[in-house]
Amino acid sequence: MSADELYGGIEAGGTKFVCAVGTLSGEIVAQVRFPTTTPDATLRQATEFFRRQPAPVSSVGIGSFGPVDLNPASPTFGQITTAPKPGWQDVDIAGRVRAQLGVPTRLDTDVNAAAFGEYCWGAAHGLDTFIYLTIGTGIGGGGMAGGRLLHGLVHPEMGHMRIPHDWEQDPFGGVCPHHGDCLEGLATGPAIERRWGSRGNDLPTDHPAWSLEAHYLALGVANLILVLSPQRVILGGGVMHQAQLFPSIRREVQALLAGYVRAPQLLEHIDQYIVAPALGDRAGVLGAIALAWQPMSCCP
Repeated sequence: MSADELYGGIEAGGTKFVCAVGTLSGEIVAQVRFPTTTPDATLRQATEFFRRQPAPVSSVGIGSFGPVDLNPASPTFGQITTAPKPGWQDVDIAGRVRAQLGVPTRLDTDVNAAAFGEYCWGAAHGLDTFIYLTIGTGIGGGGMAGGRLLHGLVHPEMGHMRIPHDWEQDPFGGVCPHHGDCLEGLATGPAIERRWGSRGNDLPTDHPAWSLEAHYLALGVANLILVLSPQRVILGGGVMHQAQLFPSIRREVQALLAGYVRAPQLLEHIDQYIVAPALGDRAGVLGAIALAWQPMSCCP
């Protein structure tokens, strides 16, 4: 492995793919994005991008929407499994990219990839236990515990945690096709749009949508703090482009924890504890590049 070696990264989202070529320093030297359509068309577009580059990549990392099978002993290892996106169930995304490009290919969830990018070059650098939560079309969560990306029986599905739902305050039933009013069902971009009849980007900053959104996200974050004790919580995704959410979420988290967790980060420095991704919207594809050369390990 040399400093000038090139690595490929694919941020495979349910709405769009972002493909990039980068270096060990986190520099992106080429990038493309395009809509996610059928598996055949989308993966062909991704692999053709890498073939067109003047120099080949040594390996490719993929951060994929899911659920995905990350168990090397499983017969469906490397596949997207029960994805809600039509046509993408049981697609061997890692195997197909590997076969087309002839280089090692490493797969993780899209949120673990984004978390890994933040660990290498962003808001989680120097930490070994943290959470990355993305709030957009869906809600996903990943991160590290003890310096290793979170895996287990399958992988974390933080967006589907069940949170308190006051039906009198919010009679909306949720948009999750599996659970209705889980965190994802209540607090995604599509949930905001369906509940209020308007996209979040079109709502004023003082609209009641945002206090309700902050409340739901704070419930989820408080649960994650109590269960995993992260050293930092990073909140990314399109919904979090509404910067007014951060102060409200921080206040609600403090109120929900009620001083029980006596850590200065929560009591005195919460503005440095619940933060936006330092890499912004590049966290996912940079994390995929990082997976290509240093999977689930330490970064320079």
